[in-house]
Amino acid sequence: MNLVKTLPKFHPLSLYLALIMVILSITAFALRPNERMSEQKQQFNLEAMIPQQFGDWKEDEASNGLLVDPSVAESVNKVYLQSLSRSYINSKGQRVMLAIAYGGDQNDMLQVHKPEICYTAQGFYVEKSHDSPFSTDFGSFTVRKMVAVKGSRQEPVTYWVTIGNKVAVNPIQWRLERIRYGLTGVVPDGLLFRVSTIGDNIDDEYSVQQQFVTDLMNKIAPDARERLLGVKDGTF
Repeated sequence: MNLVKTLPKFHPLSLYLALIMVILSITAFALRPNERMSEQKQQFNLEAMIPQQFGDWKEDEASNGLLVDPSVAESVNKVYLQSLSRSYINSKGQRVMLAIAYGGDQNDMLQVHKPEICYTAQGFYVEKSHDSPFSTDFGSFTVRKMVAVKGSRQEPVTYWVTIGNKVAVNPIQWRLERIRYGLTGVVPDGLLFRVSTIGDNIDDEYSVQQQFVTDLMNKIAPDARERLLGVKDGTF
């Protein structure tokens, strides 16, 4: 019996595809991220980093308990390493709600708690969501703006997300940054910064939020700005 004739024949294309799959598997394993950016950076505390009073703003402790549904807050705390939720008021009676969440591993779980989904979980309808340019005294970048509606309540929202050392609010940007870090063997950290107000004049509410962020960035230390903006001053 001729054993050579009994061996299965493989098409050259199949062999090439199999070889490519093996190479890709080995490459993926070799490039698997194993260094956490969160462990390389200096430790910080959001509660201590963000002042309770700055410029014309001071914390409105009486309103803090109304910011987030308890069940949503519990879910956020399970995903993020740190989270901060405060309400501020100025001398004009204007209120701004601030929420910051920091995660040591910017993975798909962090995506789940973006404002569009978080507000929807609390019974809001989200509309007018779009990317928008945003300027500070320390640089300009792109943020996401949207309006959360629940009954007669309209809540304009401005937020951004950092992944590693870059703001990336667009889902495509977010994933490209994850891939870029993955190719270097680094697991990036991530931070979500959100401000919102309540009012029917959307443009006016966004102006209030802009002033609030400007005042906050001018008050905090450079290393704190780097945490919140993802990069050093003026290097967006």
